[in-house]
Amino acid sequence: MKLITYAMAVASACLALSSSAQAEALPANAIEAVNVAQQGNEVALRIDLKEPLASPPPGFSVANPAKIALDFQSTANGLGKTSQVFNQGDLRGMNVVQVGDRTRVVLNLVRNMNYKTRLDGKSLYVTLSPIERLADSAAQRTTRFAEESLVGSKHAVSDVLFRRGKDGEGRVIVDLSDTGTGIDIRQQGANLVVDFMKTTVPDRLRRKLDVTDFATPVTTVETKAIGDNVRMVITPKGLWEHNAYQSDNQFIVEVKQIVEDPNKLVQGAKVGYQGPRVSINYQNGDVRALLRLMAEELNLNAVISETVTGTTTLVLKDVPADQVIDIIFQQKGLDMRKKGNIILIAPRDEIATREKLDFESKQQISELEPLKLEQFQLNYQKAADVARLLAGLPLTGAGAAPAPAAGPNLAAQRILSKRGSAVADPQSNIIFINDIPTKLEEIRTFIRSIDTAARQVLIEARVVEAQDNFKREIGAKLGLINSKPSEILGTGINFAGGKMTPAVTTGSTTTPATLIQNSMVGVNLPTPTTGGALAFSLFNSSITRILNVELAALESDGIGKIISSPRVITANNVKAKIEDGTEVPYITAQTSSGATTYTVAFKPAKLSLEVTPQITPEGTVRMNLIVKKEEPDWTRAVSVNGFLNPPIKSSIVETNVVVENGGTVVIGGVFITDSQNTVDKVPLLGDIPFLGWLFKYKSDTGKRRELLVFITPRVISDKMQFD
Repeated sequence: MKLITYAMAVASACLALSSSAQAEALPANAIEAVNVAQQGNEVALRIDLKEPLASPPPGFSVANPAKIALDFQSTANGLGKTSQVFNQGDLRGMNVVQVGDRTRVVLNLVRNMNYKTRLDGKSLYVTLSPIERLADSAAQRTTRFAEESLVGSKHAVSDVLFRRGKDGEGRVIVDLSDTGTGIDIRQQGANLVVDFMKTTVPDRLRRKLDVTDFATPVTTVETKAIGDNVRMVITPKGLWEHNAYQSDNQFIVEVKQIVEDPNKLVQGAKVGYQGPRVSINYQNGDVRALLRLMAEELNLNAVISETVTGTTTLVLKDVPADQVIDIIFQQKGLDMRKKGNIILIAPRDEIATREKLDFESKQQISELEPLKLEQFQLNYQKAADVARLLAGLPLTGAGAAPAPAAGPNLAAQRILSKRGSAVADPQSNIIFINDIPTKLEEIRTFIRSIDTAARQVLIEARVVEAQDNFKREIGAKLGLINSKPSEILGTGINFAGGKMTPAVTTGSTTTPATLIQNSMVGVNLPTPTTGGALAFSLFNSSITRILNVELAALESDGIGKIISSPRVITANNVKAKIEDGTEVPYITAQTSSGATTYTVAFKPAKLSLEVTPQITPEGTVRMNLIVKKEEPDWTRAVSVNGFLNPPIKSSIVETNVVVENGGTVVIGGVFITDSQNTVDKVPLLGDIPFLGWLFKYKSDTGKRRELLVFITPRVISDKMQFD
């Protein structure tokens, strides 16, 4: 925090002093003597005056450097000197300055102290007592990241990297050998200096990095060895603030740009008041004088309007100086306008009137200012499109952007002045603009911003379709060859293989039904068309009875994969589409007046990729995607007049995703599973444990289909090449 010096008060008093003021009579009261005595930790002052005071004088204190100021109204300096040295305890000395009929006494302290005033006759007693609390840290104090006890041994810097943060800040990353490295960071002039205590750095890292191309507030980072220490000098540009922190063996310094806010007295990214803290005991003091003091504390050049008048009473302690000014503005209905480090302070109505007059003056100048003709050669944009934009007309044709769903149409805002005009020459791609000089400067900036080469994006899609078929069949075929009838277990019941033929009558002749003997009887179940089979036979010695058993089994496993990879290159924010495939003819029948006519129509069955990419400031790619994979299914085709009309099997993914440059993401997938189990068996016999497999046949079928869509965007630079 800076000192509110009394020199500014002297300067303001000198400006206010006039010949008429000099002609006035001297004040009736005067300071005649000052005595100082130390009483333990306290310091007591006795100020003797010519006449007794009606009330204690108003005063204020400054924390750093520590000072206390007392204002004596209608009082002259009768000491015969303007300064005096005491060196009593925490009181160094005193400055006494008379301004007109007012005298200010400034007490110079070693540290910030509390003070009390007491009147006793013609004397004023001031008691200075220490503040029982920790003092605030100075703004320029060096920040240390390690205790002194940890900085005893040698340390090393292993690597120095520079990165650009997501908000545009510059990040200097230093890899250290251990966590005990002592680090001091401070601001020195326009640079940020970081010292690594008792640390070494290899020769490869002793260099000066030019990081201007990263588009951060940092321009250079220089690392060098100074004695037993390593010093890093970071050179930013413009308004900036820094933040430093350490995580394990990594030390990081972030330098962020400050966007200047004209409504803030002290610039910075932090929310709230950030000015140096002051303590004020101001009783019925002049508002103009207090504003001058606060502006001096904030290092601002203030221009205060003559209409700012009146007095104010403030009793504040440890309050930021910019907050004090804000309080005064609210009390007195004041406002300010800031340009650079100069602020104009005036009543709100006066500032509003001035701004209104400025706007009206500029409007009149624009209506009377002579027109000027200027031509612009366009490199990437079409002159006709730019002319329509300047005139506030919407774009037409292929280059027109779709109108937004809600909100105003930006193309309807006119950039040219009321008297301005724009003419485009399509052959030379030159646009001629006739307008006032102030508008020509705006148009020049506008054309420079839009007439740039669009960045290209390569979008690669991979449509992977995988199929997995599984089939398992197992069963038995049992047969019996019997050439003679056989009795069943002595029951007198005989059986033989064969079949009964019905009786047939032809004319008057009737052939009776007969039993035609068949040598094969038994179980006849389905058998697989492919696969392995194992058969064996049992027969007697005369080979009149033969038992055939055939075991059949089939297991098939099929895996298939289809990969389609469409790729397309397009400009940033420009829609692109690529298709590959066929159109399937369809026969449609129409009946009219009993007559049927057939017509042929075509339906697409294609693989297509439709995308609109947008490159974000962070380097990622945002995409509006539509991926289609269509194909005819001839297995389910319907016949119409001898022609087959197949259904179209389609898979469509429509989404909006954000992907890193060169990264791959799965934007969609379909997984289908079809399982079927079939058992053919002889009733009752097929349910017998173990033996039942001789009388049944089992078939298991499984189908799985999986469809995945992968997307990979790549931002193409001028030097990139593709195979």
